Amino acid sequence: MPALQQYRAGGRGDLLMSIDLIIDTDPGADDVVALLLALASPEQLSVRAITTVAGNVTVDKTSRNARLAREWAGREEVPVYAGAARPLVRAPIYAEHVHGQEGLPGITVHEPVAPLAQGGAVQYLIDTLLAVPADSVTIAMLGPQTNLALALDQAPDIVRGIKEVVVMGGAHFNGGNITPVAEFNLYADPHAAQRVLASGVKLTYIPLDVTHKILTSESRLAQIAALGNRAGQLVSDILNEYVKLDMVHYGLPGGPVHDASVIAYLLKPGLFSGRHVHVAVDSRDGPTSGQTITDWYGTLKQPGNVFWVENGDAQGFFDLLTERLARLQ
Repeated sequence: MPALQQYRAGGRGDLLMSIDLIIDTDPGADDVVALLLALASPEQLSVRAITTVAGNVTVDKTSRNARLAREWAGREEVPVYAGAARPLVRAPIYAEHVHGQEGLPGITVHEPVAPLAQGGAVQYLIDTLLAVPADSVTIAMLGPQTNLALALDQAPDIVRGIKEVVVMGGAHFNGGNITPVAEFNLYADPHAAQRVLASGVKLTYIPLDVTHKILTSESRLAQIAALGNRAGQLVSDILNEYVKLDMVHYGLPGGPVHDASVIAYLLKPGLFSGRHVHVAVDSRDGPTSGQTITDWYGTLKQPGNVFWVENGDAQGFFDLLTERLARLQ
């Protein structure tokens, strides 16, 4: 089923209607690009809050980087809540080798002016999702799924308030980026991903299968830098450094901007296509930990529990990103 048809069938209605959104994230270079894209699109995305989690770097650094993105977007009214500092079960794992020690390669970070919101991310999710109308809040899940898993354990009834969870995570055709079979966000907390899958919420996955088809190029990054504003220069500087490792490791002509693809999917789902499949997550210790077992051809005869996105329009993505970054300072 094409992504656009799935989008309409999912009940989101007209594409011009605003999506009530919580962004759960572990910034991270591509997370910051995703946050800027989302915060530059207020007519389509009503961002209630940003919740942070340990992942690419420790939670104190992901929380600072989320507040930096908020500051750079001029959206300090959006609260940022700090969340889980470690996975549900496994030992913490970070990705400083990709994102640098501070989580933002290519730039110098500083302490943002606006502080964190009072209270924690997990309690914020519980309080918000219990209070909203049924099927009303979308969650953009850009890092390990620990916060939502903890909220589901403490208050299972929060599923009523969730319209959809759009996950950056998983890999099937592409293979993994932290092990041969596992994508980082799932590997970092596979038990949390299992808990969210078991909850029955509507799930869309934006896996490496599609993000590794939406690649930077010299001309695409030059177009962003040529915007002449702070946001364009920041994104250009971050991505020029961030994509180097993947280009060398995979022999790619450019690098992926994984998490920003989730926001692009919410803004312009017609850029993407995929289909409903049955997905399971391996949480066992060993070489398959964090693997997403994706039954693309329906071999197991199990009902689909995830809309798995496989293809995307790379130039359409970068046109959208450039156009929205142009709105910022």
